[in-house]
Amino acid sequence: MTTQNLATLETDVARMVQEVLAAAKLRPFDLFVLGCSTSEVVGGQIGQDSNPEVGARIIKTVLAQLRPHQLQLAVQGCEHINRSLVVERRVADEMGFEIVNVVPAMHAGGACSVAAFQQFKDPVEVEHVVAQAGLDIGDTAIGMHVKFVQVPVRPTQSELGGAHVTALRSRPKYVGGPRATYATV
Repeated sequence: MTTQNLATLETDVARMVQEVLAAAKLRPFDLFVLGCSTSEVVGGQIGQDSNPEVGARIIKTVLAQLRPHQLQLAVQGCEHINRSLVVERRVADEMGFEIVNVVPAMHAGGACSVAAFQQFKDPVEVEHVVAQAGLDIGDTAIGMHVKFVQVPVRPTQSELGGAHVTALRSRPKYVGGPRATYATV
């Protein structure tokens, strides 16, 4: 990717994250999950054309959007590491996530997982998280890591480079019956 394309990529990712944050109404210390295929972003097939520079830029941009809101990031790896996620050790400890022994690599985890492992202060891998919202770049299937009940968020821009983009937020379950009333969520 050219320098201009990378700058556009950062702008687009920042806007997508902001749109998800606006829809999700997260609170400080909530968890945001990112699934990303840099192969798809650069126009290739998922798992075939991982791009470390694109991964590094995406992680840097997502972190820059989340930090002012005190939100935590979990970055999902590929199926070769069972979609385990990079989180800060503090997050794993505070949220009771079980740490697993794997270090992401370019073709076993992916470029964004590798970048997160490099950019986080004290990274660890966990097998499963329960996030309040997330962004899926390249159809990486983040739904397993977003709290039930999941609600689709449709970013204004539905592609990043060559990758299809979707997002999820969560809301509390509606319980009760005909006599129940509900808060707007």
